[in-house]
Amino acid sequence: MRRKTATMGHQRTVTYEQGQWELLGNFRQMAAGVMYSLGNAGFESYVYGSLARGDVSQGSDIDIIIPGVVRSFMVELALDEHGITGRKLVQATPGGLAKAHIYLPGNTMVTFPLVEPTVRELDFYAFGGQLGPDGLEDVVHNRVPGVDKRLMLIEPMPEGHVETPLSDLPPGSVARKVGVGQDIVEERIRVLNRRARVGITGVYLDRLLAPDEGFEAVLEEIAARDSLVRRRVRGR
Repeated sequence: MRRKTATMGHQRTVTYEQGQWELLGNFRQMAAGVMYSLGNAGFESYVYGSLARGDVSQGSDIDIIIPGVVRSFMVELALDEHGITGRKLVQATPGGLAKAHIYLPGNTMVTFPLVEPTVRELDFYAFGGQLGPDGLEDVVHNRVPGVDKRLMLIEPMPEGHVETPLSDLPPGSVARKVGVGQDIVEERIRVLNRRARVGITGVYLDRLLAPDEGFEAVLEEIAARDSLVRRRVRGR
């Protein structure tokens, strides 16, 4: 069983040592290179999670989201210079958002929706903290609040961050701090608390693509034989 999440602790202040700032700067520099390539191809992109909040560790992933439906082959062309190591189609639940994952070296992943996302589905990324490419170099001042997998609200401060368990905060307050709807806060609390009890379960679709396959064609192929997927793909 994978490591459980949502292990809330007590409120505390974390002061960053020089090594933490350097690690954050190195990760952000890697992310900025990928986002620069996406931007040159006309794609809007954001980092989300610990890179946006600042609380990175040696094992942190570099997660990048393109927030709208795009032509996947154009994204792949933009990322080709970075060395694509894998591609996967993922859908967490039958009615959930079908997404493309493109993997790059350095624990880097670029994600984008294959069907039109709802506001709530995009709020998922902002819930964890989301930051655009402008100002990534300023690791001290350009950090945003977000919630980690322990259900701790991470709020940046000049010397590091303050982390507070969501159990100590009203959902409405958390929603305002991270800039999302209260419903996504309540949903993520339910989901992550369930993962803390039973561990991380599988997803509905987790399809690794062959080199000659395209995301859109594979999704249509799956939708043709799966009515639940078809309903979301075709919007009815």
